Amino acid sequence: MTTLSDRPNTALLVIDVQNGVVTGSPNRDDVIANINTLIGKARAEDVPVIWVQHSDEDLQKGSESWQYVPELVREEAEPLIHKLYGDSFEDTELEAVLSDRGVGRLVVTGAQTDACIRSTLHGGLVRGYDVTLVGDAHTTEDLSSYGAPGPELVIAHTNLYWRFQSAPGRRGGTVDTADVSFAAADAG
Repeated sequence: MTTLSDRPNTALLVIDVQNGVVTGSPNRDDVIANINTLIGKARAEDVPVIWVQHSDEDLQKGSESWQYVPELVREEAEPLIHKLYGDSFEDTELEAVLSDRGVGRLVVTGAQTDACIRSTLHGGLVRGYDVTLVGDAHTTEDLSSYGAPGPELVIAHTNLYWRFQSAPGRRGGTVDTADVSFAAADAG
């Protein structure tokens, strides 16, 4: 249903599952296991797996905190997008990578729910993509000391509101890992 013509393919985005991002996040191990399940399924179905890696003052390029968690292993042929902003599209080559692969639908996983995940969900939808969030394959840190709800509530709220997102000719949606389909015509 994407508004991007001649782009029937789906890609799996693995966003910022870096040591310094997910340490201490709720359900960290379960989220990473679910992402690994999706990576395996995507690879088996010849679906592009696109890795996104954030850099900033707290995530210095090359540092241990900047590295992807050891449980997730990127294959050399899989694109790695380096970013400096929350939205994985902003000032990166993500759009070109997706265009080259005929991708019009994104399946989104990673961290942090209330920052880079939300920014990328909205960034993809406004750029014409169908964007599915995997509800049990994203997480965030506890920012309640700053007045935010607890991380479990942030994750639940994001799953809820993204389930009903749509725009002319595009749709969002939230599904669990077990219900993900990489077929372009499927909602999951």
